[in-house]
Amino acid sequence: MRVRVRQHVNPLANKYQTPLSPLEWEKVYTQLNQPLHLDIGCAKGRFVLSMAQIETKWNFLGLEIREPLVHEANKWRDELGLTNLHYLFCNVNNSLLSLFSSLPTGTLQRVTIQFPDPWFKTRHAKRRIVQPLLVEELAEYLVPGGIVFLQSDIEFVAVEMCDRFAAHPAFHRLGTGEWLTQNPLPVSTEREISTIERGEPVYRAVFERVRS
Repeated sequence: MRVRVRQHVNPLANKYQTPLSPLEWEKVYTQLNQPLHLDIGCAKGRFVLSMAQIETKWNFLGLEIREPLVHEANKWRDELGLTNLHYLFCNVNNSLLSLFSSLPTGTLQRVTIQFPDPWFKTRHAKRRIVQPLLVEELAEYLVPGGIVFLQSDIEFVAVEMCDRFAAHPAFHRLGTGEWLTQNPLPVSTEREISTIERGEPVYRAVFERVRS
């Protein structure tokens, strides 16, 4: 029986307010010393599933607030026997600090936030993933020189994400400030592919964690 998965989940609902417990990282990855790529809002997880097979010297972690998608994604991982990939069900906006409290120092080197739910109404703006506190927490754990890749097919969402990273002194936008015309990573998300096939624009930017 196929489980019905809601397209939109309110992260402010009571059921999503319990922070995730610290992760026992040594039980998740066989090569714990590899650099970590964090994909926030990974949905079905196909992006990091492909990335983990291409970049075998990296570890990948997908976070998703819709629990059935996480269970399904971990099944795909197990079927492929991937030991550098893991998916977790959580609300990133209240779980990142506890999740990464046990993360080996210098591990988190790349973050992707791609096509997050736009929550179009102004009164729902607090439901969007990229909040100032999330930027602050990523600044704490991302290594100097590490990158954050952002993209959306909704311009105001992309602008808001960029503004919040640009407002933090730990981050610097790479390039001229114009939207990137190409994805710098070797894998495109399903949403990115469908957007391009429709002839619609994708708004992309990369931020670097400032070196000390």
